[in-house]
Order: sequence, then structure tokens, then C-alpha cells
Amino acid sequence: MTNDSDSDGGSRTGRGRGRGVGLAAVRGLALALVSLPGAVLCFVLSAVSIALIPIGIGIVTTPYVLTGVRMFANGRRVLAAEWGGVRIAPSYRPLPADANPWARTFGMLGDPATWRDLRWLPVDMTAGFVTALLPAALLLYPLEGLAIAVGLWRVLPDGYWYGFVRVTDQTSALGAGALALVVLLFAHFFAARVLHGHFLLTRAVLGAPDRELAERVRVLTETRRDAVGTSAAELRRIERDLHDGAQARLVAVGMDLGTIEALLDKDPAKAKELIAQARRTSVEALSELRELVRGIHPPVLAERGLGDAVRALALRLPVATEVTVDLPGGAQAPVESAAYFAVSEVLTNAVKHSGADRIWVDLHHADGHLRAAVTDNGRGGAVIGAGSGLAGVERRLGTFDGVLAVSSPAGGPTMVTVEIPCALS
Repeated sequence: MTNDSDSDGGSRTGRGRGRGVGLAAVRGLALALVSLPGAVLCFVLSAVSIALIPIGIGIVTTPYVLTGVRMFANGRRVLAAEWGGVRIAPSYRPLPADANPWARTFGMLGDPATWRDLRWLPVDMTAGFVTALLPAALLLYPLEGLAIAVGLWRVLPDGYWYGFVRVTDQTSALGAGALALVVLLFAHFFAARVLHGHFLLTRAVLGAPDRELAERVRVLTETRRDAVGTSAAELRRIERDLHDGAQARLVAVGMDLGTIEALLDKDPAKAKELIAQARRTSVEALSELRELVRGIHPPVLAERGLGDAVRALALRLPVATEVTVDLPGGAQAPVESAAYFAVSEVLTNAVKHSGADRIWVDLHHADGHLRAAVTDNGRGGAVIGAGSGLAGVERRLGTFDGVLAVSSPAGGPTMVTVEIPCALS
């Protein structure tokens, strides 16, 4: 006798696997349609731009082309993590913000990660394309065989081959249908694994296991230096804001109170006027102190968590913003603060530069990572290091081993994804 719960569990497993096959097929097909033209375009532009370096043109064009290649590779890293659960950490060497075209070109060409990207492009347009397309083929090809079995063979050319079955009559058509069922069974068990294999292939080429430890030490050293520099700059900003703002106003209040004390008996009307002025000055000082505290750590973030803090941030924007939050718990305060200010900077950029009339923010936690995706329907063209503030966000996220990925083709839409490893409590 079969247990009902076992039967229900088996049916749920079957349905879940069926959905997994369909999802793998759709994702693989989308990936194949993007990877082939994207990889070919990036490879051709890179080859041409590098070849033009000796005559000077490549000195100008190569940094832009290689930045595009990095964006393409980073997009695949994000998809590998979200669709395949495969982590491929970027390990690009940072470039000075004020570097001239010559320094940027040879700085990027001297980075081993750049050459891993360029080696990956031919792999992605060949083996990567096949492994991405195969899940869809495994699902769609059996449909042809089943259609042949139910009568499509009658309108096909005489001696049509389906796989290794030559279809000439209804009997051979049923053989094609049987083969289609075998392929469909194979797809049921292996389509998702083939797509996972695509991402493993991507990691094998884009990753650097032999240099991982040295690269890790280098990245930690640089992120620590950036963190120290950022902290020092933040302390100087706070000191300057206190000195020029709240402190100056409080000094003015003290001077007004001294004058009031002297005028209280001689000129009560003037003293009353100065009291009102001192009250306004104290209110302004309090407002500036609140703004300063909000810039260090917003109270709503400490009181209500990251999700509500981002919602409150969205309400203050002049652009219609939709926020979706799926966070079953809270992260550590430094991680939430880093994520909040990263989202804040990205939203500020979108409002100022994108020309968008709608923005979407998605916050969720998956596979041990906090992810925030900000999408707008603006004009596109956003890049890291183009004065947009995204380079600073990337440096700050590096302190937490975070990743910033930007997808912003000309004409839009723009999608900026922030990912920080963390556990929720």
C-alpha cells in the first residue's frame, strides 16, 4: 500500500522538477540569445581596439571597450550566482580616479583579470553558447518527435530523419515518438544540470583558483586602505559640518543670550525680539544636528530595519519608486548601513542623471547574500567610474566583500545590483 503523504511528496517533487526543467530551458535560451552576440561584439571590439593601440587610437578607445567587457562579464557573474548558485568573485585591480587614458589603458591591460575576461569571450561564444542552448533544445526537440508520432510525418519529406530514426510510415513515426520520450526523460533529469554546467564552465575560465589567495590578500589590503581613508574623510566631514553649522549656531545662541541678559531691564522689547531669534537659531541648530546624525546612521534604519529605511528613502524621491522587500531577518548593523547608503547613492544617481520616470528597488536575501537591485527606465549609459558616484559605492562595498554590477545599455533600462555576503538573524 502506498502512503498518501509519500505519494503527495513524490508528485510535488515531480512538479518541482518539471518547473525546474522549464525554468532552465527559458533561462538557457535567454542566455544563449544574449551570450553569442554579446561575446562576439565584445571580442571583436577588444581585438580591434587593442590592435589600434600602436597608432594611438586604441589608447583612447581601449579603456571604454574593456570597461564594457567587464560589465558583460560582471553581468554573467550575477546570473551565475542568482540562477546557478555559482559564485565567481571579480578580482579587478582598481585604477586611480585621475588616471589619464595612457595609464588606464595599460593599467587595465596589465591586470590578469582583463585577460581572463578576453579568454572567456571565445569560450562563451562557443561552448558557453552550446551549454546555454542545450536545456531548451532538450525540451523543445522532443515536441517535434511527438508531433511526428501523431501525424506530422504525413506532410514531411519522404525519408525524414528524426535523430537516428528514418520516418517513412506510422510505425517509424511511433519510433520517433518513443525516441522523443527518451529525450524528454533525459531533459527531465539533466536540463537543469546542463545549465549549472554552463556556469561552472564560466567560473573555470573567469575564476583564478591558482591566484585566489594572493588576490584575496591584495583585495583585503586595498579595501582596508579604502576603509581607513573613507573613515578619515567621514570624520573630517562631520567635524567640518559641526564647526560650520551647528557649532556656529550654538555660539550665536550663546551671544544672543548674553545680549538678552544685558537688555532685559533696559529694553525688554529688544530682549524679547532676541529671545525669538535665539529660539529660531536653536531650532536650526537642532535640525542640522539631526541631518548630520541621519547622514551617519539614519534613525529609521536602527529602529525599523533596512527594508523600512529604503521605503522611507523612496518616499522622499521625486520619481515614482516601487520597493519590494523579502528579508526574513536583519543583518548586522554595518552591513545594513553599507547596503542602505549604496542604495541611496544609486537612487540619487538615477534621479539626477537617468531621466527616468519610474524606479524599482528589490531587496532580498538568498544563498547567504544580501542583494539589492535598483532598476530605472531612463536613458541608460551608466558606468562605474564616470563621475556617477558608483566607483565610490564599489570601493565601500569592497570592505564587506560586496559586489557592484551595472547593466546600462544606451537607451536603457539601467539595472544596478549590489550584493553583500551576510547572514540574517
